[in-house]
Amino acid sequence: MPNPKNSPPPHKGYRGRFAPSPTGPLHAGSLVAALGSWLDARANQGKWLLRIEDIDTPRCVAGADQEIMHQLMAYGLRWDEDVSWQSKHLDHYQSALERLNELHLIYPCTCSRQTILEELEARGTTPVRNQEIVYPGTCRPQEIGTVQKDIDLITNAAWRLELPPKLIMDFDDLIMGHQSQNLSHEVGDFVLRRRDGLFTYQLAVVIDDAQQGITHVVRGQDLASNTGRQMHLQNILGYKHPQYLHLPLVLDVHGEKLSKQTLATAIPTEDPRAVLAQLRKAGIHLGLRNLPDGENISVAQWLLAATQAWKNSSIFS
Repeated sequence: MPNPKNSPPPHKGYRGRFAPSPTGPLHAGSLVAALGSWLDARANQGKWLLRIEDIDTPRCVAGADQEIMHQLMAYGLRWDEDVSWQSKHLDHYQSALERLNELHLIYPCTCSRQTILEELEARGTTPVRNQEIVYPGTCRPQEIGTVQKDIDLITNAAWRLELPPKLIMDFDDLIMGHQSQNLSHEVGDFVLRRRDGLFTYQLAVVIDDAQQGITHVVRGQDLASNTGRQMHLQNILGYKHPQYLHLPLVLDVHGEKLSKQTLATAIPTEDPRAVLAQLRKAGIHLGLRNLPDGENISVAQWLLAATQAWKNSSIFS
């Protein structure tokens, strides 16, 4: 079992990843994220890894992981190492949680979402739709750094990470530029393990990125607001920060992020012409120009041209 007290084994060179959740097949929006991360790895002569983020088991769809892998292969987006499933890393996450408990940095929380909303309303705060619900600290101990409890003996409680007051996290994104977030004010103490015992994305992604030696994280801009939380956890656990690049989102006709929740359709895989058409749309969304569009070009040839174009893409300007 890896020990979060120690740094993960070193890896050489650029190491990127694509980390879909198996809640359904890839659609046009997730293709943009996959293509962007693949192109960045290839343009930097690096490794591209595939991680299946299947820890939120109630949302996972049986067979979706295999369908995603089939789609990626049809689009020529081949990974360089064995596929990783988060559900096989639960002992890693538990070790990290125990380490944070040893540091007196986490505490149990029995608040429901409704309880939190009622507490915020009582304080005169109304959360905005689709924005972060800032935890008001209802279950937080009176003094920071004084709680250490036996995790296994406490049931029906989430575990939250205590944040110091006025914790501001800064990072430079390759597209979005300089970013700054006041975690204490904009997020509050956040959950690492849920009341149902499932580990959260925030903890799992930090542990997995470190264990896999990920040096560059290329993902959608909807995940940019998570970066401060993940960097704070990286600092606590002694992990290096990857370089972050957040890609522009694909929106639907209503201006909402294209997603499985909004019934986005799966990208086709059987017709090579349809595959190339989808790749071209994704490339245009990523700012790639002057790419071959003839009917006789193969997927491999298109990806080679796209890799060359990525280095000078307008997405970085």
